[in-house]
This record gives sequence, structure tokens and C-alpha cells, in this order.
Amino acid sequence: MAEKKASPTFFALRTEVQNRKFRPIYVLHGEESYYIDQLSELIVNTALTEDERDFNLEVFYGNDALVGDVINSCKQFPAFAQHRVVVLREAQLIVKQPGRKDELNLFMHYAQKPLASTILVICYKGGKISAKQFTDEAVKSHDSAPTPGVVLESAKVKDSGLPALIKTYCTDMSVAIDNKSMMMMAEFVGTDLSRLFGELDKLRILVEGNPQGITPELIERNIGISKDYNNFELEDALRRRDALKAYRIIDYFEKNPKNNPVQNTVGMLFSFFSNVLIVRATKDQSPSSLMAATGNKSSWRIEKFCAAARNFSTQACVNIITYLRECDVKSKGMGSHQDSYALLRELIYKILHA
Repeated sequence: MAEKKASPTFFALRTEVQNRKFRPIYVLHGEESYYIDQLSELIVNTALTEDERDFNLEVFYGNDALVGDVINSCKQFPAFAQHRVVVLREAQLIVKQPGRKDELNLFMHYAQKPLASTILVICYKGGKISAKQFTDEAVKSHDSAPTPGVVLESAKVKDSGLPALIKTYCTDMSVAIDNKSMMMMAEFVGTDLSRLFGELDKLRILVEGNPQGITPELIERNIGISKDYNNFELEDALRRRDALKAYRIIDYFEKNPKNNPVQNTVGMLFSFFSNVLIVRATKDQSPSSLMAATGNKSSWRIEKFCAAARNFSTQACVNIITYLRECDVKSKGMGSHQDSYALLRELIYKILHA
């Protein structure tokens, strides 16, 4: 049996489109709307000039679109242009309407013989598209359109996957970034991809022509994240049981509460020590095995977990996770009237002495 070919990534498809290599059908679905919006917009802006859009761009919306009308539009030839672009936005609204659950499969017949000059873009947000018959046909090559279509799942990014995503984005922009900078951006911005990539785009402009690339100092100057006092540095201080550095960071957090909410710190430490516990419990200590066990693809991050696992016993990790849960509840005002940063100092003491 032939091995199933992996689907192209968002970054690979973006490069294709920028090079004007278009697919006849794009099915963009998933919970992360950023990739869907970015790729659909790029296809329209690259395939058609502003003047060509008047006659060659048709946009339908799932709340009132009929699949038959979308297909008929796909079968029309472009007017005074190389391509015709047909976009179906909010396609998930079609299947939510009574009696229309399987209607997207009507595209299957068009997908068996797509018009080579038409680019069909289907945007399905909030989950996976259920039209399997259609999507199976969409990725096949045909005589009329020898380049196959593509189905891109735009999945939500987990916190643990952010550093790798940042690295991929910077590599795609041909910009260097070090590990500490990746962690700072992941911690400060989080999974809001529009904001994350927007900040990285700003930094890219600032480092143009500089081989050193994005550094912690550059981030500190232009985004306002302290390179010495952040959750990542706190994590490192606790890993080394460096009490002086840990308490200095908490003092800084208390003076800058807007950028350093206690709940974020507790959440990050919970994730860190949960992974340290997983490392201690995993028999196969090879990097690949630990990556699979923790769900983290960064070898540099795995090294941090392993270093902490050498300083904290299994029982200590279990106790720390309990302390973190207690602090999280109390910091939200349940069962305690203590100041949240006083709770955080107490938590740090318990972790250091676990």
C-alpha cells in the first residue's frame, strides 16, 4: 500500500501562492481562523489584480449560499484574466442548516473535473469539514487540472507548540531567532497568532540585514518584555533552585502587575512541572521518546525538563503540582483574602524547598 502523502503546511502553500502556483481547489478548515483568513486573502490578492476582480471574483457566504450557484460560478471562464476566483466563506453555516448536512458533498462532482482556470476556495471555520467524499476528490489530479487541490486543516496551536511555530515563521521569513527569544515571544504573546506574527513582522523589519536576527535585547527594547524578569527566567531560576533570582523576579512582577498576572505565572509553572514529572516517569529517556511523552517538539525545551528532573524528585514534583493548584484557586479569591503576589511568594518558597 502506498504511503499517504503528507498535506502541505500553511507556510508551504503560502510560498506556492506567492510564486503564483495555484491549486484548482483549496479546502481550508479547522478551529484556527488565522491561517484560513490569511491564505484565502492571499490567493485573491495574488491571483487577481484590483481591476480583474470586478469580473473574475465571486464571493459567497454560507448563511445564504446555494452550493449549485457556487458550482455554476466555478464553471465560468475568466474575463480578460488568467484566473477566476470563487470563494465560499463561512461554509460551516451551510451544514448547520436543517436538511443541508451533506450538501457540501455536491462539490464532489465538480472536483472530479474542475475548470483549470478557476480557483475555488472554501473556508470552513470552527472545526473539521464533514464532506469526506468531496475532500477525497479535491486532492486528486485530473486531466483538466493536473495540479491537485489541497485540504489544509488549520488546527489550534497549543502553548507547547508555540516555540516551534515561531521558529518556523522566522525561518520562512529568513530571519534568525535564538531559543530565549522564542520562549519570550511565546510566553508574552501566547496563541493569538494574528498578534504574534504581527509582532514578529515588526521585529523582522528592524533586523533586516542583521545576521544576528531577533534577540532578547531587541524584544525588550521594542515590545516591552524584560529579558531578565519574565516567567521563562523564573522557571529557570526555580529549576536551578536560585532563590535570590526567583524572589527578584517576583518583586518585579509585583511592580508591573499589568504585564505579569499571577494566574499566567501559575499556569506556566504548572505546565513546566507537569512535564518534569512526565520526564521522571518515562522509562525511555531518549529525546524522541520524551518529545512524544510531553508533546513538546523542542529538543532545547526537553533539555530544560531533564535538568529540572535531576533537581526535583518525583514526590517533589507531585507536591509542587498540588501547591500550584492551591495557589491558583486562592489567587482567584476562593478561600483566601491574601494579596495574589503574597500567595506567589509563598508558592515560590514551597517550590524551592520541595
